[in-house]
Amino acid sequence: MTEPDIKKGLAGVVVDTTAISKVNPETNSLLYRGYPVQELAATQPFEAVAYLLWHGELPDAAQLAALRATEREHRALSENVRAAIDLVPLEAHPMDEVRTAVSLIGASDPHAGGSVLDAGGSPEQNLERAIRLFAALPAIVAYGQRRRRGEQPIEPRDDLDYSANFLWMTFGEDPDPVVVDAFNRSMILYAEHSFNASTFTARVITSTLSDLYSAVVGAIGALKGPLHGGANEAVLHIFDEIGEASNVVPWLDEALAEKRKIMGFGHRVYKSGDSRVPTMKAALDTLVAHYDKPEVAELYDALESEFVARKGIYPNLDYPSGPAYNLIGFDTLTFTPLFVAARVTGWTAHVIEQAGANALIRPLSFYDGPDERHVES
Repeated sequence: MTEPDIKKGLAGVVVDTTAISKVNPETNSLLYRGYPVQELAATQPFEAVAYLLWHGELPDAAQLAALRATEREHRALSENVRAAIDLVPLEAHPMDEVRTAVSLIGASDPHAGGSVLDAGGSPEQNLERAIRLFAALPAIVAYGQRRRRGEQPIEPRDDLDYSANFLWMTFGEDPDPVVVDAFNRSMILYAEHSFNASTFTARVITSTLSDLYSAVVGAIGALKGPLHGGANEAVLHIFDEIGEASNVVPWLDEALAEKRKIMGFGHRVYKSGDSRVPTMKAALDTLVAHYDKPEVAELYDALESEFVARKGIYPNLDYPSGPAYNLIGFDTLTFTPLFVAARVTGWTAHVIEQAGANALIRPLSFYDGPDERHVES
């Protein structure tokens, strides 16, 4: 029997079409609905990019105002959601808080349907659910960080846009415009990236006609892994280990001798450098100047140049985003929940797209276990 050509990890396998995003190899640009993400990050608020991902076009002034009004209506967490988060042990990873909170929000949705036969929902219902999660996730993430620090929750403000309000709920201070801009850019850069592991997970769950909340919960589980969303946390652990730029060479000598995986470098899609990195690095540079932390840039540059020179492998988005979030004041454990808050826009766009032209995703496997055998009597 001829063995099939197995594509481990589905590498190189095209499983469906999508109109949401692509990497343009000619310009090495990540495109959201045709727009280069670096242009969107430089010119748009995150709410406008969310609208683009869901609807296919950037909003006009009235459409953006309507989305912002709806988002602000759903920012506050219910007492039930806060109580559910409080049940998660403080020593658990905050991604467990996020997963639990999203699951409860879904279970509390009065329109979700009491039967699995009603789970899928209409495009209009799923868009409403997407906006609800988009609005609630900043409060979930902010509450989780404050809870672990022993601080009281801070209620959202309806006079602030999405990014400024996110920072307000986390830190309880009016954020500086430089910080808001850098944070807004990071959210846009993390919002969408085609059929990555978590997005594909969401589409697989959707293909069974399950509900949007279940798809997002599954995607959160996929994003928790260090080979996907957890990499931005790992970058900060590396920076903490190295300490300062002068330690890069001996640290890297030892790490490579031990065959350690250096997180923050390399990408399945990008072979000549992640197209999102220059935009995020520029945002990091503004934060370094704002907080007067040149040593962060020195360490960043030293590790990048040394690793690229030795291995020819370039940074991915997690490499600049980790130190940027650290400078803003986010705990390292909060980095991956921040990824969730951004990527929920892309996930839900894919859920709606998958449901609109659905086919159950069910690949085959090649069995290489024992031949047929029988239990001895």
